[in-house]
Amino acid sequence: MAFAGILNDADVKAALDSCSAADSFNYKSFFQKCGLAAKSPDDLKKAFAIIDQDNSGFIEEEELKLFLQNFSASARALSDKETKAFLAAGDSDGDGKIGVEEFAALMKA
Repeated sequence: MAFAGILNDADVKAALDSCSAADSFNYKSFFQKCGLAAKSPDDLKKAFAIIDQDNSGFIEEEELKLFLQNFSASARALSDKETKAFLAAGDSDGDGKIGVEEFAALMKA
């Protein structure tokens, strides 16, 4: 698991189980359940690096669509509606992507 050493496996499973149905993903609830909301800035930077699959320094829409699969390969992809809502919540400067500072702010929202 990509988040081994950062997150508790049981917490991640509970968070994934809570949004396994289509259109049931709520980023605030997910971050609370998996434990990311309570992590240090350093751990949030590590999490960001895992989710930023192409190492561009930003999390783009396509990476958000596959967000849950960073936690478990068998997790579902987010729907277009969920992805757009997630992006809108995190993209505070309106550039169409989420930077590391925006990601940290989203975790604490």
